[in-house]
Amino acid sequence: MTATVVVVLGALCGGFVTGLAGFGTGLTALAFWLHVVNPVVAAALVVACSVVGQVQSLYTVRRAITWRRAWPFLAGGILGVPVGVAALQMIAPQTLKVVLGIVLIGYTGVMLGLRRFPTTAWGGKTADGMIGFGGGVLGGLAGLSGPLPTIWCGLRGWTADAQRAVYQPFNLIILAIVLGTYITQGTMTREIWGLVFMCIPATILGAYLGIRTYGRVNDRQFRFLVLWLLLASGMVLTVSNLT
Repeated sequence: MTATVVVVLGALCGGFVTGLAGFGTGLTALAFWLHVVNPVVAAALVVACSVVGQVQSLYTVRRAITWRRAWPFLAGGILGVPVGVAALQMIAPQTLKVVLGIVLIGYTGVMLGLRRFPTTAWGGKTADGMIGFGGGVLGGLAGLSGPLPTIWCGLRGWTADAQRAVYQPFNLIILAIVLGTYITQGTMTREIWGLVFMCIPATILGAYLGIRTYGRVNDRQFRFLVLWLLLASGMVLTVSNLT
């Protein structure tokens, strides 16, 4: 299998998962891309394709978007990004990824073992902003803006559309900021842009197929889907950074 086919297949699968669950481009695509491109190129591809997939799949839940609910996450996340970037000088991203991976595995293991999904209204908008800030820090530090808001939206007990209507705009804005940073820093080379434009059609097709599948999933099935994807994410983060 040629490198081009692997890259395009990764984009297709990453787009599908994003269209289905509202996150997961990196989790899915990196399983393909890290075999044929170096980690710096793969990270840039994840950010660019994630933005494309988020824009497309966000349209699906546009009617559920309530900015009054989403703004604390967004405000906290935007404030958190520069903190995460500054923390790069003090914290090794690989170590953080392993720790976060272990936490995700533990959390999802417990949640999947429960007979009923717990919910909480604790903290209100202040807690939402703190979660957004944490997601922004992780996004700036290691490109991991998604896990915290995704988990928290599930704990709020919101419907599938309501959850996606919060964490998808959040991830889109944070990843767009990261992409802008990559561009200004010169990370997006001609080679990477060539791969990005090659991946965009596959990402769009995958997201379209994922969106169609999402329409057949109820709220309970969606919660299980998110937990299994978070579990897989934790395993990928842990294994890939320990080997």
